[in-house]
Amino acid sequence: MNAMIETHDLRHTFKTPQGAIEAVAGVDLSVEAGTIFGFLGPNGAGKTTTLRMLTTLLPPTGGEAVVAGCDLRRQPRELRLRIGYVGQRGGTDAQVTGRRELLFQCRLHRMGAGHARRRAAELIDLFELDDCADRPTGGYSGGQRRRLDIAIGLVHRPPVLFLDEPTTGLDPQSRAHLWDELRTLCSAGTTVFITTHYLEEADALCDNLAIIDHGRIVAEGTPEQLKRRIACDVVTLGMARDQATPAFDVLQGQPFVRQAGTEHGTVRLYVDAGEAAIPAILRVLDGAGLDPQTIALSRPSLDDVFLRQTGRSLRERGGS
Repeated sequence: MNAMIETHDLRHTFKTPQGAIEAVAGVDLSVEAGTIFGFLGPNGAGKTTTLRMLTTLLPPTGGEAVVAGCDLRRQPRELRLRIGYVGQRGGTDAQVTGRRELLFQCRLHRMGAGHARRRAAELIDLFELDDCADRPTGGYSGGQRRRLDIAIGLVHRPPVLFLDEPTTGLDPQSRAHLWDELRTLCSAGTTVFITTHYLEEADALCDNLAIIDHGRIVAEGTPEQLKRRIACDVVTLGMARDQATPAFDVLQGQPFVRQAGTEHGTVRLYVDAGEAAIPAILRVLDGAGLDPQTIALSRPSLDDVFLRQTGRSLRERGGS
């Protein structure tokens, strides 16, 4: 495998008046060149801290990393020349047009005037910004602004592009449009590293992903590999709050239930055959005087993977 990003025991500890907080607690990653890699986790899990270390914005307090052939600790300047970075908040000037923002970034990368104009035009075409390129960015839609942010990160044709929560706040149509553009970049050879807490985004977009919680990797692989680790059906019961715990207690010991969990009035059961288990579940609940408000059968999702690894639902912690 040709790894574009490799980390070993990468760590970062923040010092606070209340004591040290280990935000990233020994992360090992290997990201293959020319793929879209997703870093999935709830807010505060350590995603952004890890990304900021990999982009030299935050020094690690432990561990090693190599990005685009550059050692993170020993070659930070060379590393910065080989990556693009787009943070959660763009840095465009609301009074300046998108084209001028791109030209400015091109000149910062020491392109001549003619080269800068050609490169700006290429990016405007690639990200379909023709209709708004000559208008001030303050009037852009969320999707237009995000596409411009990514175009700015690609001005110097970096082999690796880091995106921190790239679709937060976008409507579904804009999000899907941006996914298509990221797939196009990847097919052309760019390695894309994204942080996200959107389950659907990680599932639909990423070739490989790692799930992080409390600064540690709890699972990694392709989305399908992760979901196949839960080789069973998922039955989700919506209960009145005062009935969720009794329902969990009476169901978790049943022979057809492989694992059970409860959270915020929901009981989630992992069973071998959902269609056969549902009638048995209803009989057990009826015998205990419990009445589910809703019942649903599904195949495992990335949220189920997170729940099995941590005992908590990612959706309840800031995911979509």
